[in-house]
Amino acid sequence: MGRGGWKGRGGWQQAEIPSADDAAAWFGGRLPEGWFTGDPEVTVDREEIVIVGELQPLGGEYADDAARAAAEDGRISRFREETRDERIEIARQAEHRYQRKVAWGASLGGTRHLFTTHSAPVMTRLRQPERLVLDTLVDAGVARSRSEALAWAVRLVGEHADTWLAELREAMTKVDDLRSQGPDLS
Repeated sequence: MGRGGWKGRGGWQQAEIPSADDAAAWFGGRLPEGWFTGDPEVTVDREEIVIVGELQPLGGEYADDAARAAAEDGRISRFREETRDERIEIARQAEHRYQRKVAWGASLGGTRHLFTTHSAPVMTRLRQPERLVLDTLVDAGVARSRSEALAWAVRLVGEHADTWLAELREAMTKVDDLRSQGPDLS
């Protein structure tokens, strides 16, 4: 279908990008043994693949929650430094395979850090009532700019609408399945 057009799930796209349906399996097979306690969480969208794995639990006793959080933060920092070169090589291979940026993260106990994630610009047209909402967030100091205010609002909706968004994604998957079972009209 050339340069643009309906690409099924995800709507209008400027160019075809390869499916990343097998990304979790590919990373599961590609990652070195021992990096994470189990399979990493692999999240894919049109621009980025984010891999977050759980590190080995800490041993020892800590004086309080703050000390434990500091130890978790230190362990994640060590993982980031020790695996940097290998993560870069794996990301290079994945970016070639899936034509998306790759970002990494690690979690340990109650601490979770993402390393250098991709920030994609998104264009939108807003009418005055929506712009006034963004300007109120900026004027109140919640955000430094309209762009930051919009990102804040999207994060807030995402946090409070997880169940609804999960149901919507499930419904979209069912539509994609039905569409793939239909006649090929090309």
